[in-house]
Amino acid sequence: MITREQGLTSTEAADRLARVGQNAVPQQRRVSPWRMLFAELTHLLAVLLWIAAALSVVAGMPALAIAIVTIVALNAVFAFAQEYRADRSAQRLRQLLPATARVVRDGTATAVPAVELVPGDLVLLSAGDRVAADLTVVRSASLSLDESLLTGESAAVPHEAGDLIRGGTFVVQGEAAAVVAATGAKTALADIGRLGESATRPPSPMAMELRRVVRVIAIIAAVVGVGLGGVSLLLGLGLQQAFVFAIGVSVALVPEGMLPTVTLSLARGAELMAAKHALVRRLDAVETLGATSFICTDKTGTLTENRMNVLEVVTAAGRVEIEGEGYGPTATLTGPADAVAAVPLVARTALRCVEGRVALRDGRWEASGDPMEAALHCLALRVGVEVEPEGRRHPFSADRLLSSSVDGDVVSVLGATEGVLARCRAVPPGLQGEIDELTGAGRRVLAVASRDARGVPAAELGHDLDFVGVIALEDPPRAGVREALERCRAADIRIAMITGDHPRTGAAIAREIGLLEPHGVVLDGAALPTTDAELADLVDHAGGVVVARATPADKLRIARALRSHGHVVAMTGDGVNDAPALREADVGVAMGASGSDVAREAADVVLLDDHFATIVAAIELGRATFKNIRRFLTYHLTDNVAELAPFVVWALTGSAVPLAIGVMQVIALDLGSDMLPALALGAEPARADVMQGRGRRSVVDRALLLRAFFLLGLTEAVVAMLSFVVVLSAGGWRWGQTPAPDALAIASGTAFAAIVFGQMATAFACRSTVRPVWGLDPRTNRLLLGAVAAQAVLLVAFLGIPFLASLLGGAWPSPTGWLLAGSAVPAVIVVDAVSKRIRRRRTNVPLLPIAHRDAEG
Repeated sequence: MITREQGLTSTEAADRLARVGQNAVPQQRRVSPWRMLFAELTHLLAVLLWIAAALSVVAGMPALAIAIVTIVALNAVFAFAQEYRADRSAQRLRQLLPATARVVRDGTATAVPAVELVPGDLVLLSAGDRVAADLTVVRSASLSLDESLLTGESAAVPHEAGDLIRGGTFVVQGEAAAVVAATGAKTALADIGRLGESATRPPSPMAMELRRVVRVIAIIAAVVGVGLGGVSLLLGLGLQQAFVFAIGVSVALVPEGMLPTVTLSLARGAELMAAKHALVRRLDAVETLGATSFICTDKTGTLTENRMNVLEVVTAAGRVEIEGEGYGPTATLTGPADAVAAVPLVARTALRCVEGRVALRDGRWEASGDPMEAALHCLALRVGVEVEPEGRRHPFSADRLLSSSVDGDVVSVLGATEGVLARCRAVPPGLQGEIDELTGAGRRVLAVASRDARGVPAAELGHDLDFVGVIALEDPPRAGVREALERCRAADIRIAMITGDHPRTGAAIAREIGLLEPHGVVLDGAALPTTDAELADLVDHAGGVVVARATPADKLRIARALRSHGHVVAMTGDGVNDAPALREADVGVAMGASGSDVAREAADVVLLDDHFATIVAAIELGRATFKNIRRFLTYHLTDNVAELAPFVVWALTGSAVPLAIGVMQVIALDLGSDMLPALALGAEPARADVMQGRGRRSVVDRALLLRAFFLLGLTEAVVAMLSFVVVLSAGGWRWGQTPAPDALAIASGTAFAAIVFGQMATAFACRSTVRPVWGLDPRTNRLLLGAVAAQAVLLVAFLGIPFLASLLGGAWPSPTGWLLAGSAVPAVIVVDAVSKRIRRRRTNVPLLPIAHRDAEG
């Protein structure tokens, strides 16, 4: 019979492999790329455009059909390229497992593929190894694991015989022999993968809004098209002509330029975020960030630097403050002389119990191994203590709450204060008060003790210790975090710190950086309510929240609960354990510098510098992008009113008034002259108060529709139709008559020009909802100036180049026609200014200097 120490035989391993299967994380069912591309080609707005293209072909307008198909195809390819990498979290889970593992087979150590590990295999581990399955430790020599990818804990975790260690972690220091307890689908890593699969990514607020807008447009286009087609039949048009007319009206109402403008605006927002160290993986996350109302953030590395540093040492002679930057080689010790003199002994005793080290590079020490242990080595070097030959070291254990080392005749002990001080013969008076003060300030506190080992039985070496000192360490907050949190509060964004730390430590750090206000809430993950409703009520707190000892399932529940409360949730994460919560949140934010591949693949945004302030900067850009989307949607919808008006007038007058513009002219307006100004509005710079108050949730609301349809759009339509009628009458037309073709073409060109001029003015009007056109410096958006200039060039081309004029159906206007068409500019500007003045008076909104007032109001 083969014993556990000898491992399995090759035959036993083969039998078990055939029975339990390979040690591989099960792959989730993934959507094929072709299906993803098909979805981008078949959403509701795309379907509307496909139908419009097909009907254009039926109506004998192939040029129109080609233009529409091109727009749909380009947008689908662009969106597909952005989304393709968004759902690969499960594949990265597989990559966390090593390619090979060292096992004992047939009594001999050998390397085998990790996928061939089976329960019962004896695995040999050493520093740097990735754990290939869930294992039970049978022998340990100072084994410590980095479990941060699974638990969120930043410190290395020591393990002894009998401990269960999880696949996906890796060995920081020491060696061990461990027996495989679970493989493949039965590992903790696979459980996390299943959590990730169950968490579905919600649609963004803007995506839901655009779906609503598209539904409304679809209904309006269909109803108006069918209605006016029916009217044309009653007016004596033939069935085929009425059908063509209905198609034209429907096509005119579909905003062909809206989809590409939205896509390109989001892409520009993504580029700006990348310049701020926030890499966007899903375009609609740009806008969703702007709507964020709750941020759930990790502590280590995001709010703090993840660089442990010794700040204070307490000895029997007093308290010593240590001033030094991070792992810098120099430090200043301040305190009673006797206490300062005792610090080297404290550092030497602590150093004997740890293996983490720092190395001097370019004038700074860089950590190697556990950050806390590296900080203790840094302290020793600062006070002139050299590393001694290692003695017999006993690593930290949860039952003893300490680690120890026997070096010749000296026993050194380092650990939690409650574990070490209880073993000391005596402690200085008032020490507990000092410890309470340090822990209350967010310090990680360790006690150091020693004793003479000569003539002492081995069983008593850990007792009757002599107190040496207490060491207080800090993971300092990152620069700019406090300011970023203040900006979040000004923006009415609530914050929760979700951490694996002790509640007292997490609360102290949160208070230090300004996250936790006096009326804030500190929660223990083990005591969270069982229902999502109760959890949401508890966590949704304006004074800041700290959730300590949180598990992956807790983060997932918190994201889901807050969303049920109506919040748009941004969740940060860096480990495998965070992937489900990142997918559940409205915006998953992964760490780029320290995060796992799994977290990055599950996230919508990756922070290249892991800094909390970068999240806030990205939210600011998201808000600016959101406001810009509202600007150019107003612009697009205004155009639709002016385009529809000629068809409505024709129908209502019983064709007594000829059709002012045709379908090809509508397409030229949507995809030609209007595109560049709309894109330029998408680049409008953010105003100073974009982070004041909660972000707006509705992309298209009643105020936007009233402004677009019944104010700006109606003004354009009235000027265009009056210009058309006046020029047509000057050409000899009378009510109810059929106009001469040349006169109709000139009048049609005049109406077309009036709409373009109106849109030029509308572009400047849409820069603000409170400030008149002359109240904004046009030089702050030079792209808009260039776009309007290009719009004027296109207008001349559409009416002045014979081929284009013939294709579209208009002609060069008369001097009177140009004058009438140009009147659309002052008409729009004046009507816009009057409405804004009325709005300011009604809402008591002061017209502040532009540097202090967002142009969107």
